[in-house]
Amino acid sequence: MRLEAITWDRLGDLLAERLLELKTADGGPWPRVALDGAPAARPGDLAARIAEVLRTRGRPSLAVGTEGFLRPASIRLEYGHQDLESYYSGWYDTGALWREVFGPLEPGGSGRVLPDLWDPVTDRATRSPYVHLPPGGVLLMHGPLLLRHWFPFDLTVHVLLSPGALRRRTAEADHWTLPAFERYERETDPAGTADVLIRADDPRHPAWRG
Repeated sequence: MRLEAITWDRLGDLLAERLLELKTADGGPWPRVALDGAPAARPGDLAARIAEVLRTRGRPSLAVGTEGFLRPASIRLEYGHQDLESYYSGWYDTGALWREVFGPLEPGGSGRVLPDLWDPVTDRATRSPYVHLPPGGVLLMHGPLLLRHWFPFDLTVHVLLSPGALRRRTAEADHWTLPAFERYERETDPAGTADVLIRADDPRHPAWRG
């Protein structure tokens, strides 16, 4: 795997430039981008960086984190707080993501997107207002295990951590989730299938293949 050393600032610039020219697979006016990575890889930070660069280039965008679409605790934790199968397959409300995020961005859609649905801290609906993403605006969806759901992304970015780095940078209380990412690597091969790969074992010195 040949990767080129780069800075996060340069990565943000290059990815934003690529998005300015990105054509959608379905001919719609809203490019949809996946920023996939374990929580320890902090894909949301990269989404925020790209959004800021796009803003300076005059292109609207909306960053949506899948942590805002967790299922209620009564469903998510039905089989216990550390049930691996539930975490891998049932923690995130993919139906709501299709309905509230991807559906409005289909050709002929309204562009009216719900940025989040559920607050896992209060275990209540967020009641956030809908956001109108104008035609040409870019959806930047970030979160873990994104590439196994057949979401209609036009560009996929995977932030990779080696098993050792993933363990070091994951809070000890969350180490029970680590086998889910091993399974994800085996079943989905995000490093091999993503359009852009970023290795971030050392958060100060990323490397990429784009």
